[in-house]
Amino acid sequence: MKTKHPSFSLLSFLSTIFLFHHHHSISATAIPAPVPAPGPAVTNDTEFIRTSCSTTLYPDLCYNSLSGYASTIQQDPARLASLAIDLSLTKAKRMASYVSNLCRQSDYGRDRRVAAALHDCFTVFGDAVDQICRSLKQMRHLGGSGESLRFQLSNVQTYMSAALTNEDTCADGFEDLASGVVKTEVCGRVVPVRQLTSNALALVNNFVAKITAH
Repeated sequence: MKTKHPSFSLLSFLSTIFLFHHHHSISATAIPAPVPAPGPAVTNDTEFIRTSCSTTLYPDLCYNSLSGYASTIQQDPARLASLAIDLSLTKAKRMASYVSNLCRQSDYGRDRRVAAALHDCFTVFGDAVDQICRSLKQMRHLGGSGESLRFQLSNVQTYMSAALTNEDTCADGFEDLASGVVKTEVCGRVVPVRQLTSNALALVNNFVAKITAH
């Protein structure tokens, strides 16, 4: 009768476990880690906006303010210019309202020069709002061709240029005044408004250049 060898059975059992574990370790390391899915690709519409904005004085502001409307603009320079004007108008209206409120508060203030600067600022911003409105209306009703179209576009450029000048005039009115809360607040708020107007004018000029090139 043959004698059993327990040690051999135990050795076989341990070898099996080792091979099983080793096999699964190799399998696990052989599988590459999952790669995160890439974000949405930049569309041609947003690239069109980025390229167009690169010609403005404030390209980052231009792109950030308009890229959300890429599906509406659809690589159309006229729509791009119109939307830029519309955004400029919204900002200018808010600024005019803000200055109007300050004017009412300053009527009883001690510093007459600050009060005068505020009233002047309110006046020129009112003019700027009117000019941007006229520009936007003209852009939305462009028609015809040749000299007629060029004349309409010239009106748009003139209105936007005048609006930008008026916005600058508001800030200029505070130059000779001593530093203070009102001066800091007003001049600080004028900056992004005039930057949007400047960008809108640049995009209008780009559109005019494309039209007149044909």
